Amino acid sequence: MKILATMKRFPAGVMVIPLLLGCLMNTFFPEALTIGGFTTGLFKNGVPTLIGLFLFCSGATIDVKMAGATVWKGVVLTALKFFTGFGMGILLNKFFGPAGILGLTPLAVIGAVTNSNGVIYATLAEEFGDSTDVGATSILALNDGPFFTMVALGAAGMGNFPITDIVASIIPMVIGFIIGNLDHEWRKILATGMVLLPPFNGFALGAGMNFGNILNAGMAGVLLGIVTVVCTGVLTFFIYSALRGKADPMGGAIGTTAGVATTTPTAVAMADPRFQPQVETATAQTAAAVVITAVLCPLLVSFLAKVSAKWNAAHGKDGANSENDDRRKQAKKADHKLQRG
Repeated sequence: MKILATMKRFPAGVMVIPLLLGCLMNTFFPEALTIGGFTTGLFKNGVPTLIGLFLFCSGATIDVKMAGATVWKGVVLTALKFFTGFGMGILLNKFFGPAGILGLTPLAVIGAVTNSNGVIYATLAEEFGDSTDVGATSILALNDGPFFTMVALGAAGMGNFPITDIVASIIPMVIGFIIGNLDHEWRKILATGMVLLPPFNGFALGAGMNFGNILNAGMAGVLLGIVTVVCTGVLTFFIYSALRGKADPMGGAIGTTAGVATTTPTAVAMADPRFQPQVETATAQTAAAVVITAVLCPLLVSFLAKVSAKWNAAHGKDGANSENDDRRKQAKKADHKLQRG
């Protein structure tokens, strides 16, 4: 049975499907996950450990020796992603308070909007960008997890996070970063954790959720996904293109919510228990946003790539990616030789 291949056919399916299975178990057979021992430790109570391990592996993939253009792009895109979500959260809290509007709370908005899906970005960079765009994925990995969300909520006065809790949320990533750069063999090993851990993260998160609450949060989650695509897809495309001096579709490639963002509400509530009542709803909304953005963002970037090519050509800008063009030409030549041979 091709279970994994089937899961990959769905947007963020490797994490979202286990999350739904965990939620299914907790809704209809909750006692099965609370029998104790390793079963409960892994599938019910393992969220903090699994999140920490994922961040550790994520940090190991960040390469300190990246070229200047790669660093510049990664920093700019990360900053655009963060400040857009941060600004939205501040405005939402100012005008509507912690309860938010239409079911969307500042916790859900900041957690979902500030966190981008690195896998989708890297895939889009391979098709519509160049090697520096692909390399920027390592910098974008910094927005994985709850660190930026805690910083934003604390800076806006919406949460009370002791400095030790904020630092603790990023220590696993920092240690992973150090080890990955000291020994590239360890980087290769730890990078596999980015593929291995999401299903376990998803199931453990789902094991703390209930389908009734997910259904109640459904439409708000769809709205959150659309808002994320529009604000950190369309808006950042224009800002990023202005900074680059030409239309660049990669500015829209951060219009996603990463699967790991579903862990953020839980991590935030662990640091500030006042957010605990919002965790289940915010997690459900974020999970919906993961799926919505995974579907819409690639379609948006594909459209922006066509528009950018026309605009750059009309204004005498170097809109074409020469490196990718050369790579595609070489691939076509190789295919042609194989066919003739």
